[in-house]
Amino acid sequence: MTKTEGVVKYHLDFTRAGIDPAGIEEINAWRKIMYRLGLIGRDPDRYGGFGYGNISTRLVDEVPQPVFVISGTQTGHLAALGPEHYAIVASCDPQQNTIVARGPIKPSSEALTHHSVYLSDASVGCVIHAHCPEIWRAAQALDIPATPESAAYGTPEMATEIERLFTDTDVHQKGLLAMGGHTDGVVACGRTPREAGTAMIACLARALQIAAR
Repeated sequence: MTKTEGVVKYHLDFTRAGIDPAGIEEINAWRKIMYRLGLIGRDPDRYGGFGYGNISTRLVDEVPQPVFVISGTQTGHLAALGPEHYAIVASCDPQQNTIVARGPIKPSSEALTHHSVYLSDASVGCVIHAHCPEIWRAAQALDIPATPESAAYGTPEMATEIERLFTDTDVHQKGLLAMGGHTDGVVACGRTPREAGTAMIACLARALQIAAR
């Protein structure tokens, strides 16, 4: 498995198919906001020039196998996405590091992380993975739950640690966590895209206040 930033690490069973545009309208609007804030995007001077950040929304309220639509791999550089830039994740097995998905594009490299959040909390309807140095560096001061440095992004270890945080910490109440082993990586979640996006932006405001002291 490659360690390269932004590259898919899991084993994928993928079927090419179309995506219903109505299923992405709300998360697409919030994805544009994240892009404009630089929380999703691509910077040639960061992360080896790879795109970063992704967003998803639950399609089927079903546990233990949540079904969700997620932005596709390496779409971070695009200012606007269309239906052709999203995939549906039908099932995941983090321990086997496998994903079954369909769509016009392969799902984001962080699909396992999104799945773990949905699996851990049935009330979560949206997950946003962003890169925010200000939040990530101030995670302890912000009292944000964090995964250990040993858990790399997009791996079964990260999935396990995400589930642990939902059991052992107040991540559900905060709606945000930091990825200790994934430079600048933060994850926001909420019942709706608005709730997840607002949690991310509010935390960024707090982080900027801390940085200004």
